[in-house]
Amino acid sequence: MSAQTYLAYDYPLLGVFWTMLEFFLWIIWFVLLFKVIVDIFRDDTLGGWAKAAWTLFVVVLPFLGILVYLIARGRGMGQRELADARAQREAFDSYVRQAAGGGAAATGSADELERLAGMRSRGDITEDEFRRAKDQVLGGAGEARPSDSVPTTSGR
Repeated sequence: MSAQTYLAYDYPLLGVFWTMLEFFLWIIWFVLLFKVIVDIFRDDTLGGWAKAAWTLFVVVLPFLGILVYLIARGRGMGQRELADARAQREAFDSYVRQAAGGGAAATGSADELERLAGMRSRGDITEDEFRRAKDQVLGGAGEARPSDSVPTTSGR
């Protein structure tokens, strides 16, 4: 038992805080590095050579490159992020409207039934024709047979 034992109190509390600070700053730096690189390639106003130069600057001199990029193009970076978020929101809203448009088929069925009821009340179609057409609209009749067709105009 001649080995020296290190206990938790051998590492001072301020040392723990300093280590945690260094660790979180390191993570924040990597997040900034990736955000800057993504922003370089997302920016449509930069040409290919400018993108290559900024990428090389950020990779070769990372701390200075990120600092200079944030100072020079930080405002545009936020605007591009906001525009991208708006575009994603609009695409999502459009998708939701399109997916909710599936309910339009039910509205179309209701409109079709209302039109058929009007034709029946005017005497354009018989009760039997109305029943067959209603079953067809609601999907209960399956495939329509040629004799089941409903005339759209009255031949009388």
